[in-house]
Amino acid sequence: MTALARPTQGRMIGGVCAALARRFGTSATTMRVIFLVSCLLPGPQFLLYLALWILLPSEDKARTAW
Repeated sequence: MTALARPTQGRMIGGVCAALARRFGTSATTMRVIFLVSCLLPGPQFLLYLALWILLPSEDKARTAW
């Protein structure tokens, strides 16, 4: 299993949806649609996205750490 890291290629804003899509084996577009639909529901989805953007390392930094 690969470490969860934001990819350097194919990311839109922060790469969080692309990283989650890679981890769960789905397309980045599907994950982005799921995120956008979830933002219509009450909850801290946007704050969770920001937290993951800050906490998840970029793929190039994660590669040098191993």
